[in-house]
Amino acid sequence: MSMTTVLYDERVTELANAKIVGEHLWLAPDDMKAATGWKLETEGLCKGDACVRAQTAWVDADGRIDLSAFADYMGQPVTREASQNAWAFGESLNARRDALFSLQAPDFTLPDLDGNMHSLSDFRGKKVFLYSWGSY
Repeated sequence: MSMTTVLYDERVTELANAKIVGEHLWLAPDDMKAATGWKLETEGLCKGDACVRAQTAWVDADGRIDLSAFADYMGQPVTREASQNAWAFGESLNARRDALFSLQAPDFTLPDLDGNMHSLSDFRGKKVFLYSWGSY
């Protein structure tokens, strides 16, 4: 049996029972919760206090949920590596928009010329000059 890898938020989940039909990834409700944190309830798909009304097309006759269709509805980019049976889901459109408007740079860690690692968060609250160069 082939395992399916799902990358969602900070989670990496290996699933044995995922069903792939074309560009759609169908998960059992327990697998959906394990892989994404979203749980199928009577109100729809819920995560914490947030609930999204489940569309009829998202749930098949066996009760599986189409994670690809849900991600599309939520404005999440999806990429699939078929040869590795891996699916990656990005942040929602709203989360990406909010991050841009926050004017907060995402944290990253890079080495200096001496090989010492530095994170942007180490300099939070201070002025930082970043210089980058590429040959492209």
